Amino acid sequence: METHRVQIGSISRDLPIIEVAPGVSVALFNLLGDAPMTEEAGKLLAAKLPSNVDVLITPEVKAVPLAHVISRITGKPYIVARKTAKPYMKTPVVREVISITTGKPQLLVIDGFDVDIIQGKNVAIIDDVVSTGGTLRSLSSLMAEIGGTVVATLTVFTEGDARDDVISLGHLPLYLKK
Repeated sequence: METHRVQIGSISRDLPIIEVAPGVSVALFNLLGDAPMTEEAGKLLAAKLPSNVDVLITPEVKAVPLAHVISRITGKPYIVARKTAKPYMKTPVVREVISITTGKPQLLVIDGFDVDIIQGKNVAIIDDVVSTGGTLRSLSSLMAEIGGTVVATLTVFTEGDARDDVISLGHLPLYLKK
């Protein structure tokens, strides 16, 4: 299997290159279950968190442990944008997003109980990888609707085109077949 080597602080990994759409492959970065990489990336990103951030927001699943580490280090609360509305949620706020890794519509849901934590606050989006920016746009729209102001986006890697709107620790190429 073809791989792509990455280095974050003192931790290196060989990421498998996986096709996610016809002719498009990515170096698959997965923090789930990789505690050493999550801790190292979280520590490095916490040091880059702007001082005016009040609360962290993260999409559900792979970036959750990263947000947890950054929250623990900085003392900032974090909110998880869930993938589905749950029966126990109070007036959930919902947005649809299409991610490059899923290729199909997904939901981002903020529980109404979390709205007060976000309203009037400066928010940092925390994610593992930013590629097309679809999740960022949807989260930013969700935060604006709720009354939060996105002041920063922090991610372990950007992917594809270079981005100057994201604080990251590295960059991953897209692998395109012609």
